[in-house]
Amino acid sequence: MGVNGEEILTGLQSGNEKCYRELFAEYYPQLTVFAKKYVEDLDIARDIVQDMFVWLYESRDSIKSIRSLKPYLFKSVKNRCLNYLNTKKIHQVHEAMILTSQSNVEYDVESKMAEVELEEKIFQVVSGLPEKCQIIFRMSRVEGKRNSEIANDLDISIRTVETQISKALKVLRSVLIHYLKLLLLVLMNMIN
Repeated sequence: MGVNGEEILTGLQSGNEKCYRELFAEYYPQLTVFAKKYVEDLDIARDIVQDMFVWLYESRDSIKSIRSLKPYLFKSVKNRCLNYLNTKKIHQVHEAMILTSQSNVEYDVESKMAEVELEEKIFQVVSGLPEKCQIIFRMSRVEGKRNSEIANDLDISIRTVETQISKALKVLRSVLIHYLKLLLLVLMNMIN
């Protein structure tokens, strides 16, 4: 069955449904095969072609500028396929970005939890130090005071401040070394 393009266009413009059905019957199979070459999925190709026919029927008043029907239909389907592929690509990029940001958030949450646990462990170790050693260590590491300032504030020698800080660091190292090794293993597993 050959469809005369000019007669079909005239019929479409006047709202003749018989012309529309003839056009659909003639071109739907060809356009579906054509669309499938682009989108590589028969169901999606069918949807694209059907959407194009629906649009054509709904826009029949504005199709006066079509010169040649067959090339127009194929070009319309091709453009719709390309739009579909572009949209699909954008969705894939966004999906990848979301997955990446989610894994970064998960890693960030895990690292923050590990950081809090380490701070808690340090606090526990420091709390177990002798009182004078605790005070000097906190003034040095928490308040950020220099050894000479601590010595002045506590009315002790700089050497005593250095000895107490050294003692506190030695205790921290010995207690936290096992914890830090375990923490590093956990963090390495999270990265990989």
